[in-house]
Formats: sequence, structure tokens, C-alpha cells
Amino acid sequence: MAMLITGVLLWSLVHLMKSVTPGLRASIQDAIGEGPHKGLVALLLLVSLALIIFGWRSTPAEFVYDPPAWGRHANMTLMFVAILLLGAAQGSSRIRQWIRHPMLTGVLIWAVGHLLANGDNKSLMLFGGLGLWALVSIITISRNEGAWVKPAKIATAGRELLSLVIVTILYAILMLVHPWIAGVPVVGG
Repeated sequence: MAMLITGVLLWSLVHLMKSVTPGLRASIQDAIGEGPHKGLVALLLLVSLALIIFGWRSTPAEFVYDPPAWGRHANMTLMFVAILLLGAAQGSSRIRQWIRHPMLTGVLIWAVGHLLANGDNKSLMLFGGLGLWALVSIITISRNEGAWVKPAKIATAGRELLSLVIVTILYAILMLVHPWIAGVPVVGG
């Protein structure tokens, strides 16, 4: 469990540095240069992902709470929404007219969905920790950016339809590979 906790904390701290401690981030970047700073950030994020993956796989699941009976089905629906929001963050989309931080909102929805479906210690740590990171990020980034200015560029209806098709394909792929990623089948497990 220590690896999993360390990975989630490292991921969160590296990402939050820009919005919570911009002065410290800037001083590190000034001291080592922009290129090395980006390399260091990338290395730390890769280390955090490795810790999360190995920590998840090496931590035995222990009961913490009973998820609701409908939680698994809610999670399956919320995952589609989360993937849609992650995609909307990558370019122009009508969704960006309604949601200021679609990627972080997608991560938060992913986390909440998985907490509704799972009641074990490692799920609570991973999904709760990353959900908390996403929520804090939404708050701190919004505070730093000030008033929200909605993007002027809106995707065409054809682009939005293409996005829905891509999201549907990605959703199906994730359902198929979920047993190999997380060790748990989405359906029938």
C-alpha cells in the first residue's frame, strides 16, 4: 500500500505545483532551465505512474465499505461521461462552453464512479486520492485564472459526432482491456 500512496501523492504534488506553488515552480525552472525542468516533471510523473501500477498490483484488497448495489452500473455510465470529457479537453467542443475544466472534471467523475463500484482499501486510496487531486486542481486553477472566459471556437456538428464515435470505440476497448489493466472484469466479475 505504501507504493500506491506514494505514487498518488507524487502524482498530485507534481501536478499541483503549478497552481498551488507557482513561485517555487518558477524558481526551480529558472535554476535548472526550462528543458531540464520539463524532463524532471516527466520523469517524476512516470515514476508516480510506476508506483501507482506496482502499488495497485501488490496491495491485497481489503474491505472498507459496501458500495451500493447500483454502483457498478452507475460507474459504467459515468465512465462514458468521463471519457467524453477527457476527449472534449483535447480540442474545441461544445462541452467546453459548459464545463471550464473538462479533463479534470472527467478524472473526478472517473474517481467517483469507481468509488461507487468498489469498496476496498486500494480503490479508496487510488480513486479517492486522484479524485481529491482533480477537485483541488479545479479549485486552484480556477482561482489563479480568475473569471472564466468561455472559448470562442466551437466544434462543428460533424466534429462532435466524430468525437462521440471515438468515445464509444474507446469505451468499448477499455471495457475489453479492463481485466488486464486492473485485474477485474467490468461485466461478470
